[in-house]
Amino acid sequence: MREVTAFGDRRPAQSWDHGRPAHALQQALTGLVTAALALGVIAAEPELTVTLGERMATYAPAALLGLPAATTITVPHDVAYKREMSYRAVPIASVLAGVAADESIRFVAHDGFVATLPAAPLLARGEGAVAYLAVEVPEAPWPPLKAGEAASAGPFYLVWTHPEFAGIGPEQWPYQIARIESVAPLARRYPQLAPGVALSVREPVQRGFSAFEKHCAVCHTLNLGGDATVGPDLNVPYNPTEYMRVDALRRLIRDPQSLRRWPGAKMQGFTPAALSDRELNDLLAYLRYMADRKVPAQVAK
Repeated sequence: MREVTAFGDRRPAQSWDHGRPAHALQQALTGLVTAALALGVIAAEPELTVTLGERMATYAPAALLGLPAATTITVPHDVAYKREMSYRAVPIASVLAGVAADESIRFVAHDGFVATLPAAPLLARGEGAVAYLAVEVPEAPWPPLKAGEAASAGPFYLVWTHPEFAGIGPEQWPYQIARIESVAPLARRYPQLAPGVALSVREPVQRGFSAFEKHCAVCHTLNLGGDATVGPDLNVPYNPTEYMRVDALRRLIRDPQSLRRWPGAKMQGFTPAALSDRELNDLLAYLRYMADRKVPAQVAK
């Protein structure tokens, strides 16, 4: 084979074996596609990491539902879906074997939401409030949380049967869970959150601190202390009691959108069923008390 140059002279053309490079390219592309599909399958398999002290385990949905305690439960008033839901689930106590009742359990969601709950109610069994880890499986996907979006409450979701028996609030239903960890109680890890030790446990401020731990600490830090990463700090640089009237603050807690409305708002309101009037009064007493006990703004968490 010859080629003609622009100047009219003839030079030997390079000889190519068109079959071999094409075949090699096809093989390479096939390998890449196969690898990508394999990685996609691996990535699609959700996993839950559970760290309890020195012990760490990773569970796939099938492994959790293979536990002897796995069952089907019905939740009449599901917090995430706001209707009755049925789930394949395991009692969370089965996953927390070996945890002491005075420990705390931290649930970390994929979006950064963190709920730290006392272990005692999570370990409870019987006829009262019982916590379950609901498990979503690919062959039976849950509905999306919002219309037009793909994300569900899965793949792992903490749900409760008879939550009213233990005063379980909506913030104690973390979903899209990625990790579960045993940790020291919040006040032990972040002492700047706690009221003074001289106060009696029966004082409204102490009860308000308990309300803060239960309802607020999942989204907010205070004095730059806590696990939350979602909402603003409630004491630094300013405490809400310093710039809001009491009636407005009550309204914000009960129904945030009635006071400040914007499309990206995430805070949910607390009805009297979830946060009683007494608890709300105690929470406000705690916030007012902590306004005079700020840490310097430059102190890191």
